[in-house]
Amino acid sequence: MEQGKKKLSGKEKFAYGIGAVGKDMVYMLSASYILYYYQDIMGVSAWIMGIILLIARVFDAFNDPLMGVLVAKTKTRWGKFRPWLFIGTLTNAVILFLMFAAPPSLNGGGLVAYAAAFYILWGVTYTMMDIPYWSMVPAFTDGGKERENMSALGRTCAGVGSAIVTVVTVMAVASLGNLVVGKSQDNATKSLSSEYAYVMEMDETGVPTGNSIKLAGDINVEITANKSEFESSFKLKEDNTKYTVTLGGITYSSEDNDAPELLGIDVAVDSSEVSGVAVYVSSEDYSKLSDGDLITIDMFSKKEVERVGFKWFSLIVAVLFFVFILITCLFIKEKSTVDVQTAKVGDMFKALLQNDQAMAMVITIVLVNSATYITSNLLIYFFKYDLGGSNWQGNYTLFNTFAGACQILAMMAFFPLLRKFFNTMKIFYICIFSAIGGYVILLVMALTGTSSVYPFLVPGFFIMSAVGMLNVIVTVFLANTVDYGELKNNRRDESVIFSMQTFVVKLASGIAALVASICLSIFKISESSRSYEAINGSFVKGLKDMIDSIMAKGATVVSNNSVIGLRFVMTVLPVFVLAIAFIIFKARYKLTDEKLEEITKELSVKKAAN
Repeated sequence: MEQGKKKLSGKEKFAYGIGAVGKDMVYMLSASYILYYYQDIMGVSAWIMGIILLIARVFDAFNDPLMGVLVAKTKTRWGKFRPWLFIGTLTNAVILFLMFAAPPSLNGGGLVAYAAAFYILWGVTYTMMDIPYWSMVPAFTDGGKERENMSALGRTCAGVGSAIVTVVTVMAVASLGNLVVGKSQDNATKSLSSEYAYVMEMDETGVPTGNSIKLAGDINVEITANKSEFESSFKLKEDNTKYTVTLGGITYSSEDNDAPELLGIDVAVDSSEVSGVAVYVSSEDYSKLSDGDLITIDMFSKKEVERVGFKWFSLIVAVLFFVFILITCLFIKEKSTVDVQTAKVGDMFKALLQNDQAMAMVITIVLVNSATYITSNLLIYFFKYDLGGSNWQGNYTLFNTFAGACQILAMMAFFPLLRKFFNTMKIFYICIFSAIGGYVILLVMALTGTSSVYPFLVPGFFIMSAVGMLNVIVTVFLANTVDYGELKNNRRDESVIFSMQTFVVKLASGIAALVASICLSIFKISESSRSYEAINGSFVKGLKDMIDSIMAKGATVVSNNSVIGLRFVMTVLPVFVLAIAFIIFKARYKLTDEKLEEITKELSVKKAAN
């Protein structure tokens, strides 16, 4: 017979919530920065990283359900969830650190293999702790309000963990990198003779006009970087260097706010004898220059700073993650003594198919998350190529900060407030229509040429508030299907069902990434007027080829048709997906508050009889 479940204490609630903070700090670090780390810092091709991400998602399709079965079969003195939670967290923390600590000596196939192996291992170990974390909810709570409150607490704290990483990562990486690299004895300074040096004119929108000046004279570029960077060809851009440029009597400095603004600089190095420089200036400054001008450049590479910064920041996040989950393991105890019948993988899928309510929620979660992930993947391109402007990065950061705050506020305040007046089913419908309304407003603003970021905060509020509450609601609904499945199939499948939640979230992110990449490819959104790669191993040739192309054909810009295509994909497609989610949910999900009360009573009678 099941022992009576006492109400959860404040200590237990805190322990569960702090675990969610650490768990989603790790998830957000991996989800948001793994591509940037391996592509921009370590030099792995974006296409190769895309293939790695796709393979990892396919592998998860098999790993997640298997993990659910393993958890269900576990019987120890510490319960069936906490051992896996502890082991998964420990191994995932170690893998996270190693994933962001790729040896700088690796390149080519070795680096690709390293990235693939550790990203897949990260996914496996994350699943190992994520499934038992959410599966614990039905095991230590009663149905109804207590379960809703714990699900809301977990989702809210997870949102806090995501927000922390979103806000602090870039600054923390820079600070840690500068701290470590600044004290390192492994740096060197080289004087490079530039074979090709150009000044390019930029218009008021930040696009090269095609006008250029080839500079004359003996040009030296002083670069301070890690010694390993000088062992092969490399390129530097203004976003990973500090620089001082003196050109035609004008001095530009990345650290002097009173100096004129340099609109960009590229440095390509093949050897100390062969290098290329392109400096981008405003039309006003360009008109003051001539072919005979000389240029002096002092640069300090921050590329090594970022690599080292990510390494040590990931270690800090990994340690916090382990400590937070350890608190969860120590203070949360499973109160349910219900025996769980184990099942083979085939039996597990059969059980899921028999639990029509669980399957309805799985489909709904895939659709809802796919809709929001499509927009989030394309949002940066909307701000860069549609709204544009010299401060597009600042506008993008402002919008993300506001949207993240709305999401957390929705989970912490809006959901509990609405719960006083509506049941969870009605709140679900409110959220769906709120998100759809937000997308419609966003599309109208984009099509009418709204150029300021502030009006876009309005649709951002409706969409992200809805997303925040939906994160809580779908977890509650999924937990409810466990009781339903026990009554219908005489088996509690917490781990099996919650393993599907982990998988479908990953599946949704994979679908959204695929849709986003197709959109960028079809509409050529990601083409840059200042993007070059090595030609036959030479970055200098790549730089010169880019400049020749700009001079001959003009800069590559995103066409109006491309921008319109981007607007429709990031707004109309999510509305369509959300509408399908609404239809499926309304037609198939039947676990109202009244129905849950009936199920709880029937289960109590069954357990009393046993």
